[in-house]
Amino acid sequence: MRGQFTGWPEQAMDVLCQLQGEPTHETRERCRADREQLVRQPMIDLLNEVADADSRYEDFSVWHYRTDSWWWQNQSAVIRLDRKIEIGLRFSLDGLRIQGAWWYPDPGQVDRFRKAVASEGSGRELSAIVEDVRKKGYDISGDVMKRPPRGYPTDHSRTNLLRHRSLIAARPLGCEEWLHTSEAADRVLSAAADLDPLLMWLVRHLKHTS
Repeated sequence: MRGQFTGWPEQAMDVLCQLQGEPTHETRERCRADREQLVRQPMIDLLNEVADADSRYEDFSVWHYRTDSWWWQNQSAVIRLDRKIEIGLRFSLDGLRIQGAWWYPDPGQVDRFRKAVASEGSGRELSAIVEDVRKKGYDISGDVMKRPPRGYPTDHSRTNLLRHRSLIAARPLGCEEWLHTSEAADRVLSAAADLDPLLMWLVRHLKHTS
């Protein structure tokens, strides 16, 4: 049954503290029910609320646990906007983190990205968007080649963007008291609005049209 998002309970942090380091199988099993209720379920409720606010965010997944202890210590989720273009969220003892990402590209996406970057209109637009996102406190990263790709001038004005084979903008949202209240949904929606121009540029220019 769908719940109303009211933030992560403070006890969620206690659960994650117990799972630090390399927790034993016994520790994981002891914490499993509390983690599901206090850590994972609030993420589901949060993304349901975000989807209610904007129907573009309806395609989401909230990860279960895996063998690696990292997955027990970090509750991750993803909102899919298009092929390989998504918003990622992560809740941990460090608080809440968000990223907008195009990564693990489909065949042909890198070529389409480079052509759009090299084109004067769309390339200038992306350059301005990336700079604006950076000024808002997001780290820009990705799979970046050491040299410009073949077929493009080495002195191209947007050579730094041309070298990208993926593009990620990420920042921590914090670990303050709002994390334990419904305000966390507003923070996520505000950050999603920051990322929207970048992600929509990627959706427009990387979509396969044939």
